[in-house]
Amino acid sequence: MSWLYLAIAIAAEIVATTALKASEGFTRLYPTLITITGYLLAFYCLALTLRVIPVGIAYAVWSGAGIVAISLIGYLMFKQTLDTAALIGIGMIVAGVVVLNVFSKSAMH
Repeated sequence: MSWLYLAIAIAAEIVATTALKASEGFTRLYPTLITITGYLLAFYCLALTLRVIPVGIAYAVWSGAGIVAISLIGYLMFKQTLDTAALIGIGMIVAGVVVLNVFSKSAMH
């Protein structure tokens, strides 16, 4: 169940961060409300996750997935560019999360 809470936390954080960009500095009401709600849900679910999953593992997965997703959303929705260095860096983050989850005894499955 803790991995489900982590997945919900990741999804909520992605929605909240996307809405944060769309809120234009909290000047637009609905994106601002989505941002606040999304971050509240994300941190609540992350807190539930931390009852079982070690904080370092949970945060690595949460932030890594968020970085990849927000980078793709930025590229697709906001026409932000990703150069070679950015793509390599994102790839290294993904590789790090995979190594943590597949090879580390710290990650509990």
